[in-house]
Amino acid sequence: MNNRAFDRVGLRIALVGPPPLLRENVRSALGVYGINVVAEAEETDRVLPLVRSSCADVVLVDLDGPGTAVLEICRPLVRDVGVRGILGMTRRSDDGTLLRSALVAGVRGYVATSAETEEIVGAVRAVAGGSVVVGTTAARLMAELLRAPASHLEQGMPSVLTRRESEILELVARGHDNRHIARLLTLADKTVRNHVSAIFSKIGADNRAQAVVRAREAGFGLVG
Repeated sequence: MNNRAFDRVGLRIALVGPPPLLRENVRSALGVYGINVVAEAEETDRVLPLVRSSCADVVLVDLDGPGTAVLEICRPLVRDVGVRGILGMTRRSDDGTLLRSALVAGVRGYVATSAETEEIVGAVRAVAGGSVVVGTTAARLMAELLRAPASHLEQGMPSVLTRRESEILELVARGHDNRHIARLLTLADKTVRNHVSAIFSKIGADNRAQAVVRAREAGFGLVG
């Protein structure tokens, strides 16, 4: 579904974690653009039932809370509740460690808390449409993250994958989509999709963004 379609039906948003004043500001800003806040939660143990009952399309989470509680509920939001995507907000938009942790947890990008309303709205719509979005500074950090090898490689990853799966993961890490991979390896599109699904399951990824991060951490796609 494209952004114009979302504009017609109205997006449903859940806010998780922001303090009351920030929630009020975000709620008011999104409302101007016809985006409805249908659920709000400060405590993470209330998030899953609230989001499920509200049928929210996108969950907007505050990544600046203490600990990792917010990140820990992100994966079940996508896997068990079925939200279209999760967008993070943070004051630490130059924090590469936070970006990587958020992507691995299932967040499809994030924007600065101080971002203009238009940027936040655009990010919400993009995430609802299946895109991975980040702010200007975060985009640079993501590019650096995906170009450079991590300091600690996940040595166990190659051992859980078959030879064909490792070959396909290498191509995923290089940015190839399933159709291109199928052409390169002379495979059916469905076969590649099945392999990619198996790879995601084995390495604990919910989407291509997470898979690329994990693959790069394990050294895939770094040569050539």
